[in-house]
Amino acid sequence: MVSYLIRNAQILDGSVPQDIHVADGVIKAIGAGLDVETDIDIDAHGLVVLPGLVDLHTHLREPGREDAETVLTGTQAAAKGGFTAVHAMANTFPVADTAGVVEQVWRLGQASGYCDVQPVGAVTVGLEGKQLAELGAMHDSAASVRVFSDDGKCVDDAVIMRRALEYVKAFDGVVAQHAQEPRLTEGAQMNEGQVSGELGLGGWPAVAEEAIIARDVLLAAHVGSRLHVCHVSTAGSVEIIRWAKAKGWDVTAEVTPHHLLLTDELVRSYDPVYKVNPPLRTEADVLALRKALADGTIDAVATDHAPHPAEDKDCEWAVAAMGMVGLETALSVVQQTMVDTGLLKWEGVADRMSHRPARIGRLSGHGRPVSVGEPANLVLFDPAYRGTVNPDDFATRSRNSPYRGLDLPGRVHATFLRGVATVLAGELVEGGGLA
Repeated sequence: MVSYLIRNAQILDGSVPQDIHVADGVIKAIGAGLDVETDIDIDAHGLVVLPGLVDLHTHLREPGREDAETVLTGTQAAAKGGFTAVHAMANTFPVADTAGVVEQVWRLGQASGYCDVQPVGAVTVGLEGKQLAELGAMHDSAASVRVFSDDGKCVDDAVIMRRALEYVKAFDGVVAQHAQEPRLTEGAQMNEGQVSGELGLGGWPAVAEEAIIARDVLLAAHVGSRLHVCHVSTAGSVEIIRWAKAKGWDVTAEVTPHHLLLTDELVRSYDPVYKVNPPLRTEADVLALRKALADGTIDAVATDHAPHPAEDKDCEWAVAAMGMVGLETALSVVQQTMVDTGLLKWEGVADRMSHRPARIGRLSGHGRPVSVGEPANLVLFDPAYRGTVNPDDFATRSRNSPYRGLDLPGRVHATFLRGVATVLAGELVEGGGLA
């Protein structure tokens, strides 16, 4: 393996620059002025070192929608965003509801070499909400699935949800709920509020999310199981989760970068790039989400990276697909909304984007401290960089980014997966972690 000496780096919020010696897949030494022989020296002056990021919520589309994304292109995008592990959601074709499909996705991830891919298993067969999928078989498979979700659809049947929560207790699994009461969102096109009323678009009420979260935290407490709430988007949802945590219940939650930055005012453009599930909410919701992420009520930032081909987005609003790509811009958005505003320091970013997501997903080897002897899953990030987002330069196969033309801070300079560079000087390394 190639060895590296990362010189003059700022480890998290440390004030004194440190050198980091990386060899044999681990961090060999940390200190000022290290004198070691290595293959490659990297001048990291001005760069922040973070543990490799972990995404709890990524849509890689393969198998079935390779026109939108593949495991290879998705993991390349992840590496460029500083991620060393992603959780691949189950709404593929066929659905990842059997051991065979999750193993296929897992093996494709191994073959890519750019980041670890941990498949998420479907809760119900075909995401139809009627019959539990093969949860035990998926856990016992080579993919060792621990997270289950019907994301894209809500497990709205309370009995099915209870059974899923009870089942995953046997192997310390977690059910990740897409909180959306379907009857309250029939025909919904955007957040229900002043803007939807003015535009005449079907409203998506906050209570449709909050009602499911309230039900599910009670169910999780009743059966003593783990519940994770996907892409929280409303101030009311935050209060319910905060209440559940105060009770000591095993509930965790995530927020997307776009819900930390964008509001429903953007829908006035009728540009389908802003159409997403759950929808963009109000400024008050955005501020509540930021506060909740800062105080730990929301545990993690998860991208909900949702690539779509141009024909599914370049159309009228009503028929456009919902979703945004987000892997390559996540850390920049978090810097702008959380770090530059003083709500989080880099240590807090590491906690919300690496440590806690890895713990929720039970990913050993990820979310570890930047310390001697730990796996060298690392990100070198330049917070002083300023640039205009151009999705045409992305590694992802799709271009449906809501940030096109927006100036965002920060840039990933390098990413290391177990000591192997997947990104150097902001560019992908051929072969990634297989080099």
